[in-house]
Amino acid sequence: MKLQVPFVQLPLAFDAAALAAEVAAIDESHWRPHPQGFAGNSMLPLVAVEGDPGNEGFAGPMRPTPALQSCPRLSQAIASLQATVGRTRLMRLAGEAEVTRHADQGYYWVERVRVHLPIVTQPGVRFECGDAAMHMAAGECWIFDTWRQHRVLNEGDASRIHLVVDTTGGAGFWELVSRGRPVPGPAGSFEPSGVALEEGRVAAFACESVNVPAVMSPWELESHLRFLFEESVPHPSLAAAQRLAAQFLRHWRETWFECGDTVPEARARFRKLFDGFAAEAARAAGAVRLRNGMPLVEVVQVMLGRSVVAGPAVGEGTRVQEHRARGDNA
Repeated sequence: MKLQVPFVQLPLAFDAAALAAEVAAIDESHWRPHPQGFAGNSMLPLVAVEGDPGNEGFAGPMRPTPALQSCPRLSQAIASLQATVGRTRLMRLAGEAEVTRHADQGYYWVERVRVHLPIVTQPGVRFECGDAAMHMAAGECWIFDTWRQHRVLNEGDASRIHLVVDTTGGAGFWELVSRGRPVPGPAGSFEPSGVALEEGRVAAFACESVNVPAVMSPWELESHLRFLFEESVPHPSLAAAQRLAAQFLRHWRETWFECGDTVPEARARFRKLFDGFAAEAARAAGAVRLRNGMPLVEVVQVMLGRSVVAGPAVGEGTRVQEHRARGDNA
């Protein structure tokens, strides 16, 4: 999700030592290599599709995994965010490893913010986002602008472990954000409140059940395209891309009012409309870039192409990194 600043510290503080002890008690067999095989990156699923730790998808009802059910304090930490929770993991970054620079461009990330709660860390861990860089201390709670290019460096010898929660938020969550500390931002008093973590109580929290459309509505599609054009760097080809988008949206809207999202036979028509638009846009505006450095036409494919119509590629979480599609690992 695009934020106004690179980082925001939420006004919550956690007993990192208690959480670390709970994490240390989890059998190593629950940890998995990062799905893209990035060196030094491993993860432990806590909330996944249908509670299945082997399902790294983004589409479907998100539920706690068996590992989380055995970690009461972790469940309470997640519940304290007062948010509807999406995919959630412990993410481990080995010493002298890094999360390479990338920006989160997929459909999944448009409406979701990523919460980081450092559990095990050290001063040599540095998080960079846009032009800002900082160390997230153990027990703090942060969100960051996933739309900007970002990376993480672990220059220490020991592993870094963060609780990482993806969420669309909730009324309580956004109230916490409103009381957060923006970075960079004006100096001022900021005192996070400690979150009590009880022994043995597994906390319940709301999880996503609906997250990917069968067919994207014309109103949602228009909002995403408007956002991308607003984020585009001025270029002589931009006007041509906007004209193509306006024509494409008219065709999408008339097909929607004829078929809606409940006629499976119509999905091929929707797919043909999008693919035709994407091909024309690539020819007309291939040189246009976004303010975060990414090519407009590639982001259109990554953000929308995999999700405008349900199909085999519906579980997209792809990112663009160095102008290529990559998986997430921050």
